[in-house]
Amino acid sequence: MKKNISLLIAMALALTVAAQDRLSSLPWPILGGELSNSAATSVADIDEVLPRMRALGLNTVLVPAYWELMEPVEGRFDFTLIDRTIDVARREQLRVVFLWFGVWKNSMSCYAPGWMKQDTQRFPRAMTAEGKQLEIMSCFSDNVLQADLAAFSALMRHIKERDPQREVVIMMQIENEIGMLESARDHSPLAEAAYRRERWAERYGTDDYADEKFMALSYARYVEHLAQTARRIHDMPLYVNAAMNSRGRRPGEYPSAGPLAHLIDFWHEGAPSIDILAPDIYDTGFKSWAAQYAMPLRPQDGGTVKNRLFIPESRCCENSGVRALYAFGEHQALGFSPFAIDQADTQQAASVTNAYALIRQLYNLHSTLNTWGFLFDQEDRERVIVDDSVAITCRHYFTLPWDPRATDGSTWPEGGAMLIRLGKYDYLLAGNGIVVDFKTPYEKQREQQRQLGEDGFAEAGTAGSQPQSQGSLRFNGKRIGLLSVDEVTVANDGTMQHLRRHNGDQTHQGRHARIAVGEWKLLHIRLYEY
Repeated sequence: MKKNISLLIAMALALTVAAQDRLSSLPWPILGGELSNSAATSVADIDEVLPRMRALGLNTVLVPAYWELMEPVEGRFDFTLIDRTIDVARREQLRVVFLWFGVWKNSMSCYAPGWMKQDTQRFPRAMTAEGKQLEIMSCFSDNVLQADLAAFSALMRHIKERDPQREVVIMMQIENEIGMLESARDHSPLAEAAYRRERWAERYGTDDYADEKFMALSYARYVEHLAQTARRIHDMPLYVNAAMNSRGRRPGEYPSAGPLAHLIDFWHEGAPSIDILAPDIYDTGFKSWAAQYAMPLRPQDGGTVKNRLFIPESRCCENSGVRALYAFGEHQALGFSPFAIDQADTQQAASVTNAYALIRQLYNLHSTLNTWGFLFDQEDRERVIVDDSVAITCRHYFTLPWDPRATDGSTWPEGGAMLIRLGKYDYLLAGNGIVVDFKTPYEKQREQQRQLGEDGFAEAGTAGSQPQSQGSLRFNGKRIGLLSVDEVTVANDGTMQHLRRHNGDQTHQGRHARIAVGEWKLLHIRLYEY
């Protein structure tokens, strides 16, 4: 038994290492954007939208590959849209991640071809416990699997022919937001037979969460068939994406059994050939969702990464840019991608364009090991980190007293940044809506004992009161000051180019470095101790 367990651990580690090797071959960072679901359904669509994505500053576009359009007649494939996407992306110097809209898209089987949808005898549906058929193909049907597998295999073979060196198509998503709705699990006859065969109730119980685990393992095993086939045809990174289990919903009220963080062990068991489980983040709590999918292994487990953070879908909004900075800075994310970026308004698009321009410059440095990400809003507005002998306090820009938007009742836009440590007392800050100060840990502790206003004056006067004992206020430690704060750009070869010196009012007489809300800047900050 111990020998079997050791073998399983060794196999899991080998697969993890192989996944990291595949991911390390990807161009990084992926500054992505996902097209809306119907944005690439004709040659004219593709010709119009991809150049626009290039102009927005993306280097990668996530593009659906629609089964219903690719195989309108069973066994007869039309790759016109795939070919056009590859050709135009190559011309525009864009990379592509294809999203296989196969059997499931957002749980439903809406992109299955008509010939499959209409033949419910050959391609059975999932059912509720009451016997209601759902618009969801059953993952327990071998006919469903074989049809899906044949189409996906044809797609992979064609991509290999058109892009054998993976110069354009760099990664594949298998299915889209898999999961059961209306019911935590499938209750069709095929599913019930598998449920009894696995003796699931005896192992895990019979509540909704036990049913969800059963479906997670079953969906993962289905996906593994496609993943293994893809590996044999054209080996590239593969991922599956998840709709989040948010707002207090129970399995079946959200897409039950998808590749969710609390089901990672079942997905890793059932689909070891998948490289990444990826979150689609639309709800509030961006930092919490991201943290659940950035999963390092313990050093004793091999020191590799259990799940690399890749965000293929995030709500496209004015906060998208700072969220990207946070994901890359805090988690060294593989990539970030707002959804339906082709439909973004001017403010939303500018947020992404400006953030990606900063991120590109930061990665020109080739020095991103010591990084942090910051993301703040009206409720979560401050974070303190200690980097060796420096206590760094980062806050939302609206915590400063002079911007009227901070107190006029407006909802604060999120402020965010990426901070890189270049060396002792040497940092780069890239962001929007951020203020940062630097102190020694001792100085920071003393600051907490006596609160001063942002202007450096006492918050309230002490006229008429007894003076404090000088001994209780004696300062016995070092302080840190701003030696210089320079707004810079970083050239392609990694050299910094000076734009302007920030001092005086722009650093509040040496108290902090800041980037106002609505500005997107890169600041080179050097410190000194006294």
